[in-house]
Amino acid sequence: MDRFEAMRTLVAAVDGGSLSAASRSLNVPLPTVSRRVSDLEAMLGSQLVVRTSRKLLLTEAGTAYVASARRVLTELAEAERAASGEYRAPRGELLVTAPILFGTLNVAPIVHSFLSAYPEVSVRLVLSDGVVDLVENHVDVAVRIGQLPDSALVARRVGDIHWVVCASPDYLDRRGQPSEPAELADHACIAFEGLQRYREWPFVDAAGVQRQVIIAPRFSVNTAEGVTGGAMAGLGIARVLSYQAADGVRDGTLVPILAGFAPPAMPVQLVHAAHQQQPLKLRAFLDFVAPRLQERLRAIAARFEPGEPRSSRRLKPAMITEAVAR
Repeated sequence: MDRFEAMRTLVAAVDGGSLSAASRSLNVPLPTVSRRVSDLEAMLGSQLVVRTSRKLLLTEAGTAYVASARRVLTELAEAERAASGEYRAPRGELLVTAPILFGTLNVAPIVHSFLSAYPEVSVRLVLSDGVVDLVENHVDVAVRIGQLPDSALVARRVGDIHWVVCASPDYLDRRGQPSEPAELADHACIAFEGLQRYREWPFVDAAGVQRQVIIAPRFSVNTAEGVTGGAMAGLGIARVLSYQAADGVRDGTLVPILAGFAPPAMPVQLVHAAHQQQPLKLRAFLDFVAPRLQERLRAIAARFEPGEPRSSRRLKPAMITEAVAR
């Protein structure tokens, strides 16, 4: 029995929730997966997993063993990378995650340039709006928007984004422009929601207190593109993130309103696990992506700076405060 292969198989089965999931992820026949786990249990003289009809459950001994196996496999991978020269020159594969639309618009183009600059590095870019566990999924770098919980992860802040309330010039000509959030009750709004309703928009009042305003949308859709598309079509007032509205504001198809009541900006950060010795591929990626992403975020922010003559919008002094990265 190859002990390391048995460890990898067990960890893959636990991560996937079943032996068949491990079979698919490792591209190994299911009987082989089952035999490796059984052989490992026989060698240890202890049951590690309980096989049910739906998923795999760890025993108490299995929980402790899998935690130790993860550490061993991580150290082995580090040793293999060092021996292969990964710490002497940028090479190997990087797994990167980012929110879907932000990643499509802003991360993917930078990754394309990175691949041209570093031909010995490959990148697997996974776009997801869910929170991905970096350690459990072996993610090298994640682009995260918003405050981070306290953790052992390392974060590099590259800029900020903020919420934008906007509408088309045509809509504002027809319906008028609200001067304060409470007036949204008299307007058609566009809700960003799926099967569950989300119809409360947060604003900050003159005293700096955050308050919720309930909207009554005529149109709801579960994608940011659908929200901005509806706003551009004159269906109503939308609330989206600044990078989602940036192109419309630049083209004049969207007009920002109620900017003086916006809640605090949110940080955009590159997040990765701490390393005793950082692989050169990771260092090269961070050093390449960070300044280019900063430049893109500065360009987005510039489109919302006051003084643009696109409309006669009435703004209160900006009350947006810079969020502090943790």
